[in-house]
Amino acid sequence: MTARAHRRSPLAMMVLALLVEEPMHAYRMQQLIRERDKQDVVNVAQRNSIYQTIDRLRRDELIRVAHTARDERRPERTVYELTDTGRQTLDKWLADALATPAREFPEFPAALSFLPILPPAEATRQLERRAETLAARLAEREAVLAAVALPRLFLIEDEYRLALLRTELDWVRRLAAELRAGTLTWSGEWLADWTGERAD
Repeated sequence: MTARAHRRSPLAMMVLALLVEEPMHAYRMQQLIRERDKQDVVNVAQRNSIYQTIDRLRRDELIRVAHTARDERRPERTVYELTDTGRQTLDKWLADALATPAREFPEFPAALSFLPILPPAEATRQLERRAETLAARLAEREAVLAAVALPRLFLIEDEYRLALLRTELDWVRRLAAELRAGTLTWSGEWLADWTGERAD
């Protein structure tokens, strides 16, 4: 596999972007992701995921081993650095990711497409629960960002996530209100009639 064929992923971009700053080992990358609160940007829920990504980037020759470091109190650590191809690939990935909306398949739109499987009252309850969770996340993120003294440039992705959260919260609340008011509703009989008519 060549570097050009390597599949772009948020975590791969994060690893390459961290190595633009300086050579570092995997544990330092994990520390920085946590310290900079980037775990909402890249999926590092699995401890091994960063190591798997590093292995793929090495195979693709986007990064290489710079040296190994040993601290007397810690095991030996492999320090990685960016290759020229890695930097060129990162620049291309960033340009593509900024310019081209990706086809993503999140769970929420999929669940909405099956909304009629639930009774309207149950769908309303679950959407109201979602709205409560979104409101709590929004308040938490707003409080965290209000306490951060960083230039806006370093908070752009947080600004974007807040905009998405606000929009989703507003939309979910309106949908739940329509369901509660009965202006949007369905029944088994209505669904059977409608799907039967469509099949004819």
